[in-house]
Amino acid sequence: MNNGVNGVALGVFIFFFLAVTVMGFLAARWRKAENEQSLDEWGLGGRSFGTWITWFLLGGDLYTAYTFVAVPAAIYAAGAAGFFAVPYTILVYPLIFTFLPRLWSVSHRHGYVTTSDFVRGRFGSKGLSLAVAVTGILATMPYIALQLVGIQAVLDVMGVGGSANSNWFVKDLPLLIAFGVLAAYTYSSGLRAPALIAFVKDALIYIVIAVAIIYIPTKLGGFDEIFSKAAGKYTAAGAGGLVPAEANQWTYATLALGSALALFMYPHSITATLSSKSRDVIRRNTTILPLYSLMLGLLALLGFMAIAAGVKVANGQLAIPQLFENMFPSWFAGVAFAAIGIGALVPAAIMSIAAANLFTRNIYKDFIKPDATPEQETKVSKLVSLLVKVGALVFVLTMDKTVAINFQLLGGIWILQTFPALVGGLFTRWFHRWALLAGWAVGMVYGTVAAYGVASPTNPGQKHFGGSNAEIPGIGQIGYIGLTSFVLNVLVTVVLTFVLKALKAPEGVDETKPQDYTADAGDPGVQVELPPATAGASH
Repeated sequence: MNNGVNGVALGVFIFFFLAVTVMGFLAARWRKAENEQSLDEWGLGGRSFGTWITWFLLGGDLYTAYTFVAVPAAIYAAGAAGFFAVPYTILVYPLIFTFLPRLWSVSHRHGYVTTSDFVRGRFGSKGLSLAVAVTGILATMPYIALQLVGIQAVLDVMGVGGSANSNWFVKDLPLLIAFGVLAAYTYSSGLRAPALIAFVKDALIYIVIAVAIIYIPTKLGGFDEIFSKAAGKYTAAGAGGLVPAEANQWTYATLALGSALALFMYPHSITATLSSKSRDVIRRNTTILPLYSLMLGLLALLGFMAIAAGVKVANGQLAIPQLFENMFPSWFAGVAFAAIGIGALVPAAIMSIAAANLFTRNIYKDFIKPDATPEQETKVSKLVSLLVKVGALVFVLTMDKTVAINFQLLGGIWILQTFPALVGGLFTRWFHRWALLAGWAVGMVYGTVAAYGVASPTNPGQKHFGGSNAEIPGIGQIGYIGLTSFVLNVLVTVVLTFVLKALKAPEGVDETKPQDYTADAGDPGVQVELPPATAGASH
């Protein structure tokens, strides 16, 4: 392990970091619109992106430091159980093919910017809309935190993260600088910045993984040797393995299914979707995005390679950056580090924009200033995008970072509770708005309390929010808390819907029509409406 600063790698990293920073600020002039002071322009890039840009934006949005750092780190520490991320990304595409085009159409028809806009319009409930907005903001923060952990891991391996004895400010100063740059160009350019930078990010990642999957095995004696050494390590440690143990198979399955259901509930996934110019762009992207799943599977193998290369790190998140430093020439290690760093910056930017849009449209405009102008909306979103990043830093500084994949899984527990209102609402209005709100509350409370009771498996001092798996009540198997919470949510929603319909409780006003869910941008009579925040809404 390098005991000093890797000057060559650091120089290459800084070069690419500065290049994408310049691109981030220049993006404000890319596809510049006449009315740039609107949330559609700043937060959705003018809803103008075609198939090519949307593919890179969604890829930059979904394949993050989670992909490059957290998943291989999980495999490095726990074996093939970490591969749950590969089947879940395969499961998700047929799922989103059924509902994302419908969401795009109705959002385009009514000018919806967020999922909460849709929920408010569909069910006539600002209370339910508020619940979805708060959940989206809360769930996004640990996901942004995961991106910051990825950047910090790279900086630590390059020797610029400070020593273990440094105070927190000195140790985290490089991370704070990267955080500040991210905040600045996001504020300036909005969604256009990550959309433009995503081209560089994806190119770097594909180059690095192509080289890594060929070059590293040749130096380690081939994949037979890699798998053999990995199996030996797991056997000696008495944990993990090249296939999930029978006791862990329920956990594996629930993590895969729960994560698949949650992925496109995140605000940043929806923001990238709504930025496209037609529903056909969405359909085309769902058919070609599985290419990223191939990349994810190859990246996951890096966890086994780190074991075979003899990488020894106390913090598993350092395993892959350390593998790159050990195996690659310094200049290419710098390229790999840049791929990880930029691969964290792009989604962090999109996530902060998406969370800011939720606050502005569904908290600020609905409850604080209903008569806000488009310019005021945009200004508030810009400021909140900065505050969301500060909230993410709180997660980084207070939670256990040795199992960083838990940041994403924790967010999944919360965001999965919006599934019945969003996806259910796209196909039916049978669910009662109050039942959806009650089901959401039950799922959120159970999921949060259950996650709070999980201690970290690697850090004895972290007694809360140390994992996302717990025993499933009544079954006795360990499973993903998010999926258990979701099942409880649906049960409560269904039962209360029957009860409330029997009592003839008021169901609110639906401002959408059946044809809104199938129309494309070019269809006759389809145009963007911008309804007032209070239209068709009630508590």
